[in-house]
Amino acid sequence: MREARTVPDELLQARHSRSSDEEEVAAKSTVAILLSTFNGEKYLAEQLDSIAAQTHQDWVIVASDDGSQDSTLSILEHYRRRFGDDRLRIVKGPGRGFAANFLSMATDTSIHASFFAFCDQDDLWHPDKLERALTWLEQQPLGSAALYCSRTRLVDATGHPQGLSPLFDKPPSFRNALVQSLAGGNTMVFNRPARDLLAQAGNVQVISHDWWFYILATGHGGHVHYDPKPTIDYRQHGSNLIGANSGISDRIFRIRRMLLGDFNQWNDVNLNALAPQVGLLTQANRVVLDRFSKARTARLPLRVQTMLRAGVYRQTLLGNLGLVAATLLRKI
Repeated sequence: MREARTVPDELLQARHSRSSDEEEVAAKSTVAILLSTFNGEKYLAEQLDSIAAQTHQDWVIVASDDGSQDSTLSILEHYRRRFGDDRLRIVKGPGRGFAANFLSMATDTSIHASFFAFCDQDDLWHPDKLERALTWLEQQPLGSAALYCSRTRLVDATGHPQGLSPLFDKPPSFRNALVQSLAGGNTMVFNRPARDLLAQAGNVQVISHDWWFYILATGHGGHVHYDPKPTIDYRQHGSNLIGANSGISDRIFRIRRMLLGDFNQWNDVNLNALAPQVGLLTQANRVVLDRFSKARTARLPLRVQTMLRAGVYRQTLLGNLGLVAATLLRKI
């Protein structure tokens, strides 16, 4: 397709709203797919085709483009004509990176649906992704925040399988979320109470929207399910912003970054974002947060003791060994 070097005004559709009664009827079984795009012409069409092939067909797409200078907008317009204006809306992103772009959609309460799904521009969804997520989500208590996420199948730039992402078997929890992002946002599907929780916190400045969501959902006492069955093909290529962290060498690299101080900086950002939202946490998780925060700056004996009392943990043995080392070296 030819390049679109300028952003046509007609492609940047304004967010619109209907009456509340109309929205309730329309949203009963609808999944709002929140698609973030930025110069995604190479793989975007394949991703949109995989959405069209879902076994659960009650979906709409909100595509927030963050300033593409290639043919991304032309591709989106082509699929908007194919799917219809009521199934694909194109909006202008905030222009502050992928996390802010995703959160700009997730915190926009004019997007009405019963369920929501984050969507990267370069993955391939397995046909039963939405159906599998909704099977679990619809079983959760009415009115409770619920977040589904899953393992991924890794593929190369041409779509050939390269293995699977790590399999995690420890339970999702706030004590895990404080020190680890459980699953990629590209696997996440969530209900309206979970979206409303995100909206209440607002479009905060964080490193990654998925890690932030995991922290907020578990801290609030929401239900989180990690599905060991992959639901997407996660494409590994030179333009990936975040890799899969799948092999031993990748995990060692992450631990090395932890010990160099990156982890400490990431925690600073997350905790700064969380500080104004303490009221959204359960009382028990406020205690965990307080202990974790104090342990980060305490002297060595007290630091270890307080971190143990906080009960934080990562999903793998290697990760927990790195966590111990980071605690001892005050890199947490």
